[in-house]
Amino acid sequence: MNTASKPFARSLNDRMIAGVMGGIAHRYGWSATLLRVLFVIVSIASAAFPGILVYLILWLLMPNEQD
Repeated sequence: MNTASKPFARSLNDRMIAGVMGGIAHRYGWSATLLRVLFVIVSIASAAFPGILVYLILWLLMPNEQD
């Protein structure tokens, strides 16, 4: 799998909140639903604050994908 051709960007079509998880899943060819579930589990296990902070930072730094 060649991920260099896919941009690291927030998804416009596969989004629940801001498209961060959908964009990451699209970039690496993963399931967006599975990635979201894993992110929530890890966030809850780490008292939620670091997960929310990481998500907000990614939301600010990742551009929207191009159509």
